[in-house]
Amino acid sequence: MSQNSEKEVTFPPAFQDGWFREFSTLWPGQAFTLQVEEILYEGRSKYQDVVVFKSKTYGKVLVLDGIIQLTERDEFSYQEMISFLPLNSHPNPSNVLIIGGGDGGVLREVVKHPAVKRVTQCEIDEDVIEISKKYLPKTSVGYTSDKVTVHIGDGFEFMKNHQAEFDVIITDSSDPIGPASSLFQKEYYELMKVALAPGGIVCAQGECQWLHLSLIRNMQTFCKSLYPVVDYAYTTIPTYPSGQIGLLLCSLDEKTNFREPLRKFTPDEMEKLNLLYYSSDIHRASFILPEFAKKELRE
Repeated sequence: MSQNSEKEVTFPPAFQDGWFREFSTLWPGQAFTLQVEEILYEGRSKYQDVVVFKSKTYGKVLVLDGIIQLTERDEFSYQEMISFLPLNSHPNPSNVLIIGGGDGGVLREVVKHPAVKRVTQCEIDEDVIEISKKYLPKTSVGYTSDKVTVHIGDGFEFMKNHQAEFDVIITDSSDPIGPASSLFQKEYYELMKVALAPGGIVCAQGECQWLHLSLIRNMQTFCKSLYPVVDYAYTTIPTYPSGQIGLLLCSLDEKTNFREPLRKFTPDEMEKLNLLYYSSDIHRASFILPEFAKKELRE
């Protein structure tokens, strides 16, 4: 999601005086900063600027077009929740499609799930995958799973050619600036609906209650015209804007209750899966919104 299209706005340099600063027109008047120990990679793919740096307190950090995508310290919160909320809401999520997520974090979590037999990842930027494998091996470890097939290309075109196929589709997208803005439109959710098998579920990055309530409300409105069940959850994560990120979930099965997980992991399973954030209790609690957001989104 490039800031270049926002020509009327000029931001200071991202790296200055030993600190990284994240600016965006999506969160005007605020910035997030991390102290930098070392820049490990800096370059440009066909689609975006890519930076990996080692921070003083958050481990390695992946930045695309000036925006933090993950840090080693807190990435598990987002990766686990965007994965296990939909997977544990489906009775048998054996065939899963991931759109985006080139860093491999969502893939790492999805392949852990005992019911998942096949995972297809569609990522347009192959450089992000290769850079993540080199500099973020703990995040990208899922690429070694024999459950995984990677397709390099556009998610829209991929889904047009794969209809009624997937039990769960997870969209791990960047923010709605530039090309990524299409992933927040009704046409994209129509394509996902067609690509789902009967009873299928979609889960997508749903932006921040503190910053983007009007966008979230608009997305909920058009999703309810397409899917019989739509709900909104969130997770906390310090290095995303305002420390929080939402998750929009839709199901083709009118009996789906996202707020009560169908599969509840035992303590032994939790340990085996190395879950650091997700649990059945967190699953339920993630749908309880603060009053200001509840009023805007649920009334």
